[in-house]
Amino acid sequence: MSDWLVLVLAMLGACAVVVVITVVRHKRAPEDEDPNDTPDVIEYMTMWIGVVYAIVLGLAIAGVWEARSAAQDHVQAEAQALHEISERVRVYPPDVRDRIRGDVDAYVSYVVTTEWKSMTDHGRVTAHGAELLGRVRQDVTDYQPRNDFEAQAYQPVLDQMAAADQARNARADSTGATMPPVVWWGLLAGAVITVGMVFALQIRRTARELVLAGLFSATIAFMLFLIWDFDAPFSRGIAATAEPFLNLFPHAGG
Repeated sequence: MSDWLVLVLAMLGACAVVVVITVVRHKRAPEDEDPNDTPDVIEYMTMWIGVVYAIVLGLAIAGVWEARSAAQDHVQAEAQALHEISERVRVYPPDVRDRIRGDVDAYVSYVVTTEWKSMTDHGRVTAHGAELLGRVRQDVTDYQPRNDFEAQAYQPVLDQMAAADQARNARADSTGATMPPVVWWGLLAGAVITVGMVFALQIRRTARELVLAGLFSATIAFMLFLIWDFDAPFSRGIAATAEPFLNLFPHAGG
């Protein structure tokens, strides 16, 4: 099911629930009930709960968006480090240079074509990807520079190798959900309480009030959807992409 279809269904469902509850409550309300007779303390509590929940939603959205941006930064850092390795080994002998570049290309191609799907479907990186990167590390660390010019390039290549390994580990740590289950329970419970407070104000069945109540509940559903969509940086609609690898290694996706 498309993420956008989930969003539409969630918003429509939220509106339908509010309208149905309002209509049922209106039919069962006593004839002498006065909708304008709402205690001031209830209005104060409704406003306070709404403000607090809006702050919580804002913090949750900011948190998952930051996690998604960080995941994309890890991909960029890894791709850039591997690109630097391929470029800096040009001073090495042709056989060493070609072997290192070949192993880098093999690793990048595997990440783009195979490992990315594993991150999307299963939320984890693969052992074979670590093995391929280990092969690049072995190529880089086992080479002994033959002259001062190669020695000057050797340490920067090692630094880029360490940066690529660190970025891969950070990418692996970013594949899962970022929001703990207890936070989700809090967000969902807060949504129910916030929407429920609308009925504490004795909402009437006028078109204007029904539209406003429906839009209010649909907005909360939309915010929760955004949090859910950003919660898995590599798995859902607005997800981190492998574009940095493809930009620096155009042949990787072939």
